[in-house]
Amino acid sequence: MNITKHMESIFLATLVIVGATGMASAAASRIGHEAPEPKVYGVAVEGAPMAVVKVTAKRLSAAEKAAL
Repeated sequence: MNITKHMESIFLATLVIVGATGMASAAASRIGHEAPEPKVYGVAVEGAPMAVVKVTAKRLSAAEKAAL
């Protein structure tokens, strides 16, 4: 039996097994547990200046581009 002929079916079978075990373990860990309340922290300061980022760079010459 040539394994290369059956590699696609082996891959699909492995994918199905991994998906089934992943879903089964994910469902088992959620039983009896409630999700914690999300904590949101936000800091707002009125009148604070907006952060500005300025990016500057020198353009490469044709010789420098060719060297790359």
